[in-house]
Amino acid sequence: MRLTVVGCSGSMSGPDSAASCYLVQADGPDGEGGTRTWSIVLDLGSGAFGALLRHLDPAHLDAVVLSHLHADHVVDMTGLEVYRRYHPAGALGPVPVLGPVGTAQRVGALAMEEDLSALDASFTFVDHVPGRSVEIGPLRIEAFPVEHPVLAFGLRVTGPAEDGAREVVLAYSGDSDACDGLVETARDADLFLCEGAFQEGRDTVRGIHLTRRRAGEMATRAAARHVVLTHLPPWNDHEVVRAEAATQYGGPIDLARPGATWSL
Repeated sequence: MRLTVVGCSGSMSGPDSAASCYLVQADGPDGEGGTRTWSIVLDLGSGAFGALLRHLDPAHLDAVVLSHLHADHVVDMTGLEVYRRYHPAGALGPVPVLGPVGTAQRVGALAMEEDLSALDASFTFVDHVPGRSVEIGPLRIEAFPVEHPVLAFGLRVTGPAEDGAREVVLAYSGDSDACDGLVETARDADLFLCEGAFQEGRDTVRGIHLTRRRAGEMATRAAARHVVLTHLPPWNDHEVVRAEAATQYGGPIDLARPGATWSL
């Protein structure tokens, strides 16, 4: 399983990055006796669709998985809808979209579609259900409720290791403050892609985002093996980000940046 950062800017696109979008890929059976690469994206925020084109033809996308419905995580669904409906080679057909209850209505509003059936040509919407897993090729996706002002989920993706010898886990926080659901999302994860939008001593409101200190605490409680900090607003100092997390987490810590990849 491979992770590529498409966009990692927090709450808005930034001068060097689109907002949240992460490409997850793994090789697996194609259902016809061969193998192929399966591709999903976690979130598709502002500026992310254009950035995704650098890494993948969206015609080959197997699913979109949305953590929650704030604009910086979903607004470029409108670009994907146009791409799939009006592609010069012909309509590409519907791709699964896994998301919170109300995802179809949210995407329809963004696309200014009063008749939601118009989206059927591009998307098949599947609601997150805690405790249920959804399989996309060799990838198994689970959603865990987390703490945010709107209905939000941490996402856990299980798939084959690069050496094919075992399964590995990628956990993605989405947007969340510290909570038990986030710990369960990241439990024993091989890589924990964790938001760290807030800074200790500066951002004191609770129930929205993690400080990097709290991100480190969550990773330690979950016994995650590797942390990648993401959802970094343009005004944050990235070295402060790493240092705060390291006060609470003793494992390897990386900072997300567009185009960065990790193989699990």
